[in-house]
Amino acid sequence: MKKKIKIFLVDDDIVFLRLLEIQFLESGDFEIETYTTGELCVENLAHKPDIIILDYLLDGVVRDVMNGIETLDKIKLYDAEIPVIILSAQDKIDVAVNCMHHAAFDYVVKSETSFLRLQKIITAIFETSKLKKQLNWYMERM
Repeated sequence: MKKKIKIFLVDDDIVFLRLLEIQFLESGDFEIETYTTGELCVENLAHKPDIIILDYLLDGVVRDVMNGIETLDKIKLYDAEIPVIILSAQDKIDVAVNCMHHAAFDYVVKSETSFLRLQKIITAIFETSKLKKQLNWYMERM
């Protein structure tokens, strides 16, 4: 039996969060956990997500919460190997560059095509992971 890909969706926009969850559940074999704050995401990292899709701002519902970059930093401290994709309404190059400096895997601007972009990025993450495993296996046998 194939293991489902576990995705954490983290966004303070509850409607957008639910929409994204439904899109993932309808499009593939995913296990989804949703969180409305970075704190909740970090508290549940022991659930071992394969990928985290994280909102950049995260301050729409509760004030004085961690923003996406602070959450990203905590995730990377916990496990630097977890790929984190930042999702944001901010369509600014400096925001995207800042996310990459904090070791985000990729940056996606929220739009009607963002779900398709996320699917392509997730596919790329798993292809890269498979190649790394094959390379490691090959190198061990040399």
